[in-house]
Amino acid sequence: MRRLSADDVWDQVSMREYDVLFTLSLAPSSSLRLHDLNREILLSQPSLSRLVERLEGEVMTGGRMDDMSNLEAQPVEQECEGHPAESEIQILTPRDVPLGGPRAMRVRRTLPQRERSLIGGWCFADHYGPDDVGSGPGMHVPPHPHTGLQTVSWLFTGEIEHRDSIGSHAMVRPGELNLMTAGSGIAHSEVSTPNTKVLHGMQLWVALPDAARDTAPAFVHYRPEPVTTDGVTLSVFLGSLAGETSPVSTFTELLGAEVILDPGAEIALDVDRSHEHGVIVDQGSVVLRGTTVGWAELGYQAPGFGKLTLRNPGSEPARLLLLGGKPLGEQVIMWWNFMGRTHEEIVEYRRKWQAELASGFDGSVPDRRFGVVPGYDGPALPAPELPNSTLRPRG
Repeated sequence: MRRLSADDVWDQVSMREYDVLFTLSLAPSSSLRLHDLNREILLSQPSLSRLVERLEGEVMTGGRMDDMSNLEAQPVEQECEGHPAESEIQILTPRDVPLGGPRAMRVRRTLPQRERSLIGGWCFADHYGPDDVGSGPGMHVPPHPHTGLQTVSWLFTGEIEHRDSIGSHAMVRPGELNLMTAGSGIAHSEVSTPNTKVLHGMQLWVALPDAARDTAPAFVHYRPEPVTTDGVTLSVFLGSLAGETSPVSTFTELLGAEVILDPGAEIALDVDRSHEHGVIVDQGSVVLRGTTVGWAELGYQAPGFGKLTLRNPGSEPARLLLLGGKPLGEQVIMWWNFMGRTHEEIVEYRRKWQAELASGFDGSVPDRRFGVVPGYDGPALPAPELPNSTLRPRG
């Protein structure tokens, strides 16, 4: 049997197999031999049994595995951390993820993934649409919980109704920021409105730092005023950029902005050199510091640069989201819609949500963490089963 290179091996490993390996903490950044793993553990995981059959006896070397609401039927627990700064632009390609059943909406997930988990505090990015939802159910996400993070909703087309357990009721519309702070715990629902025919946008999460992750839940709505200069239109919804500052406060230093470049337009933006930045292209393509970032890709610029240069090489307008921030410097664990620091915390968050769900949110559960979403007509979303294994801290 021939020796397999790292590229050979990872080409054969599906994303689900990768996720299970990650959950089992069997993915160090150094070399890994299949026979070094506990074969019985691998075979006990249905998603990995075929991998064992394919690669039994082979050598896996050099495989680096760094690794809207999450509606995946089998979410995996992920420990996420930043990575050393690179001098060149890094291109990240999203993976296609179905949210729920066979008719469910599909999204392009850019963060987290193997090569990079965080950009500043930004830890999760789902890019969806444009989807024709005029003849289908559209987006219909029942009440579900969050902890330890902030959700950021940004639409290009369509309208989504937001309700949460602290009584917030708002519409998400194009060009408007809806920022929900989960903190110690919150529940919310997201439903596209009946008049929405096309749905197109991004759902983002921000990891709260350890000192603020148990803060009180909150909700903020803000509409930034677009500013156009020399063929470039900026809408700054978080942080400061090009003389524009969002009034929305954050728990870490963050930047969030929509950027639209006319054909041939170019701009050099002054940015904090201690921050890292990423651009997710929604329309067309852009050149980021000499490197082309294609549609739906993310271009990453490491800390150490005081300028971020963008150019639209195409004949049509290009649109992107610019995300940035000071490196978080902390490890976080994400599973389903929860964010914590240990496996035990995630287990407890899930237990409390299921207990509230079982009680019908009648207030009988002591120390209620999440609460009921008023105005939503229908049942809340139960949490999936946890994996059989415990994530061991790394780093």
